[in-house]
Amino acid sequence: MKSENLLELKNIHVHYGGVKALDGASVYINEGEIVALMGPNGAGKSTILKAIFGLAPISSGEVLWEGHVFKPVSHEVVGRGVSFVPQGRRVFHHLTVLENLEIGGFNVKSASERKERIETVLELFPALRGKIKAKSGTLSGGQQQMLAIARGLMTDPKVLLLDEPSLGLSPKIVKEVFQKIREINQRRKTAIFVVEHNLKSLLEITTRAYVLDKGKIYTEGDPKELVKNNVLEKVFLGKS
Repeated sequence: MKSENLLELKNIHVHYGGVKALDGASVYINEGEIVALMGPNGAGKSTILKAIFGLAPISSGEVLWEGHVFKPVSHEVVGRGVSFVPQGRRVFHHLTVLENLEIGGFNVKSASERKERIETVLELFPALRGKIKAKSGTLSGGQQQMLAIARGLMTDPKVLLLDEPSLGLSPKIVKEVFQKIREINQRRKTAIFVVEHNLKSLLEITTRAYVLDKGKIYTEGDPKELVKNNVLEKVFLGKS
């Protein structure tokens, strides 16, 4: 068994002008885990995902992949096996479902392999199969979120970064999205880092959770223990 973590951030600092978005944050994820990033607005949760993917200006600290330090640059991070699904269901509305998936597989040079991957993600998201030729802008909010996640899987990632996947969705659709996240983890053994406000749905599927506050890791541990010890209440309601 490998001694190093699959993906790790050590003592990461990110500044936007004079604002400290991350102030010495350290997190890690291993193969097969679903790890939650929780905390109030402005705590730095999304910034951690962006730092991993090369979308945030890291001023100090280290990012490691399989124990080796590297500087995150988006296309290189994809090549290592990381995929990022940002919040807001950012599908290409004027393109079809199929075209969105093909764009997701941009780094797959073989047309036959790309076709195979599309087939694999459609098995996970059968609702998209009947909409394959439809413009993505005509899909429901839930279908667009499923498409965004499906597109993120086209690179066959080892780590999937999800930023607020339930944002703006109805409770019924939220439940379906979280069922899919668990299914992706179980069927594909994909490690998943997820930022989410819908704590109840999230805690049912996660292996570990980090709680952030003001750019720092407030605590980390078993999600159910964090709830039992009222850690989330302390941080979210400012009772710490």
